[in-house]
Amino acid sequence: MQRIVDPESHAVEAVLADVWGARSVYQPIVDLDSRVVVGYEALARWPAVPGVDVGRVFDEAAGRGVVRELDWACRLAALSGAAEAGLSTEYSVFINVEPHNGPVIPDFARRMLDSFDRPINVVIELTERSLMSDPATLLTVVDAARRLGCSVALDDVGANEATVTMLEFVAPDIIKLDRTLVQSDPSPAQARVIAAVRAHAEFTGATILAEGVENEEHLARARALGATLGQGWLFGRPAALPSDTSRRRDVLERTPSVVSRRRSSAGSAVPEVPSDLFEEIAPLVGRKAFVLSMARQIEDHARGAVDPLIVLSAFQRARWFAPNVVDRYADLATLHPFIAALGVGLPDEPAPGVRGAALDATERFSGEWTVTAVGRHYFAALIARDLGDVDVPDADRRFEFILTHDRRLVVSAARSLMRRVLPSRG
Repeated sequence: MQRIVDPESHAVEAVLADVWGARSVYQPIVDLDSRVVVGYEALARWPAVPGVDVGRVFDEAAGRGVVRELDWACRLAALSGAAEAGLSTEYSVFINVEPHNGPVIPDFARRMLDSFDRPINVVIELTERSLMSDPATLLTVVDAARRLGCSVALDDVGANEATVTMLEFVAPDIIKLDRTLVQSDPSPAQARVIAAVRAHAEFTGATILAEGVENEEHLARARALGATLGQGWLFGRPAALPSDTSRRRDVLERTPSVVSRRRSSAGSAVPEVPSDLFEEIAPLVGRKAFVLSMARQIEDHARGAVDPLIVLSAFQRARWFAPNVVDRYADLATLHPFIAALGVGLPDEPAPGVRGAALDATERFSGEWTVTAVGRHYFAALIARDLGDVDVPDADRRFEFILTHDRRLVVSAARSLMRRVLPSRG
């Protein structure tokens, strides 16, 4: 029997044999009011292998453990193309990154970046699929990017309803709406996503960018979604950067910046441990039995919630993650997209579907008990610190604690926990 050769597999193999042959084309991003170009998204291409499926290339590279080299080849192709075109800092260059590659810049990349004659205004794009696999690394990458002066965009928002709750953790400067939201009237599930995005943008000042704008009908829908920036064939297809990328001063004065000047409060400093927030709200003191009832109230709300939640909890030590708690959190994992438990001696998966993280018994956090729930419209945190009572019944142990529904404080506490969560084993 004659063997059938898959042409696409052939193309993928050719790319992986020459990842540094990557070049970028650039699709314009425009201000919807003026239709003035304010930035470009860099898209990887391999001239020697035209038409190859880039997504499939990255999937294959991930399977072979070579995605880091491929990712940097694409990033540097995007930056070098912008530098060669003399792109001015009035424009932003949107560059897709694979966050699990980590925030460290390799020596070869640093040498190339240092060789550029002028700075480049970079927006890193993270996809929704990267949010759940290794959130701790993703948050580290986001912080490192911001320290380098980059802005952060979250791509394809709306493609997966459950991950909208992760907006609070990434705190993107730009939210890129998936083309499915722009190109058709919303389903009930999509309407919930739109409402959550609008609420987040209203609270944080994040900029909304609509992808897939291909005609005037799509443009009208993009405006209705609250987008101020747009991208799609109506404004231009991916191509080489234009030779003249200077912008007249009068155009600059009437064209808003790609990134809102108002930074998300969720992107502010993350406390080392949640109890550091006691500096903002004076804690009360209660016995364990009382504090437990407050923690259970948050967990019970999560069990009955219709909208997806992120639930992150710390239990001091593994013995407090008792069999009845295991069952309760396993149930939550069947209802919500991301559930995690932290504590001294906890394994990687302390309950089915629950992410785990072991704490060091000598660190401050091991003396804290925290339950946080973050959703689209629901924010709750119970933050408690053990007062160290001895020779008393367990139910009578005292804790300093706060119970808060303040969005900023809840997200800050939850981000403190999220930084410690281990990557998915899947």
